[in-house]
Amino acid sequence: MNLYIRFFWHLITAFFKDKAQSVLDTTTLRFCVMPNDLDLNMHMNNGRYLTIMDIGRTDFVIRTGMFQKVIRAGQIPVLAAATIRFRVQLEPFREYDLTTRIVCWDEKWAYMEQRFIITKGKKAGEVAAIAIVKGAFYDKKKKATVPTDKLLRAIGFDGETPATPPHIQKWKESEDILRDEMKQQQ
Repeated sequence: MNLYIRFFWHLITAFFKDKAQSVLDTTTLRFCVMPNDLDLNMHMNNGRYLTIMDIGRTDFVIRTGMFQKVIRAGQIPVLAAATIRFRVQLEPFREYDLTTRIVCWDEKWAYMEQRFIITKGKKAGEVAAIAIVKGAFYDKKKKATVPTDKLLRAIGFDGETPATPPHIQKWKESEDILRDEMKQQQ
């Protein structure tokens, strides 16, 4: 239940927050580790990170102006892959910020980075976890992903993709290998 409350709270408040000036901006949300976020080790459950990241991406889509465009066009967000690296545990009632930004894109996918940053105490400013996700928007009528440049033009962005950082390039290569492995198993 707490996740629904958090989700709807952040969904509604996103419409009243400062809009992102560009699709390349970083958005930030503040959270606190609640008791139902914990696993048996008494720190935030690894699956909970991914769920919180969904809330961060929803906020990002609303604040960059994509939400209105994609909903009207009958498009939905889809995620193809995610990887996360845990560094510092998030204990009960620890406050943290979740930052979300688009790092780069290609013709089909946007590559986003999300960071969990501790906000108070001796570890304030430390990155507790960092994640990379590969996502797009899917057109339900056309049964195809929306080309990234078409989506960006729809929200008024006409710039080029930033250079793909080496860690994302290597991750993309790894994802291609895993995709091919899955095809062979069918």
